[in-house]
Amino acid sequence: MKKNIVLIGMPGSGKSTIGVLLAKAINYQFIDGDLLIQRQEKKTLVDIINEKGIDAFLAIENQVLREINTEASVIATGGSAIFSEEAMKHLGEQGLIVYLDVSCEEIIRRVNNISTRGIAMKPGKTLADLYEERKPYYEKYAQLTIPCDGKTMEQCVQAIALSVDNPVRMC
Repeated sequence: MKKNIVLIGMPGSGKSTIGVLLAKAINYQFIDGDLLIQRQEKKTLVDIINEKGIDAFLAIENQVLREINTEASVIATGGSAIFSEEAMKHLGEQGLIVYLDVSCEEIIRRVNNISTRGIAMKPGKTLADLYEERKPYYEKYAQLTIPCDGKTMEQCVQAIALSVDNPVRMC
């Protein structure tokens, strides 16, 4: 097994929630890329995007993710991490990149706070547009894809753990 498990996927795919549960289940630490960005910038994601713009946000995200050097961690990236080839290469060297594959319909159902969530999305774009734009990148970088539609968070955690040869017992 590689040192870390790196979760990628759309906003609302469950990266942070599944990441915390997975880390607890396999005794890894949990790192949230979005929280690292907020801590560094001392602002929320939405404030960074609104004040500095999407390109500046993506540059900050790239820099923060490239600086992660850890072992035995579950790392939840932001949904836009896949736009940084440098960061994704670095994370792939640090661990196994796992794509949490959730359908567009399910993402739209789950994400109802677009304006306050801090999603790197150009004005006038919809979640469906974002999904179509990002899906090929998630598939490109994924070393393991976990289909999550119709599954509980615990079932997704179990699927990841079994796939990385680290079975867990879920209550």
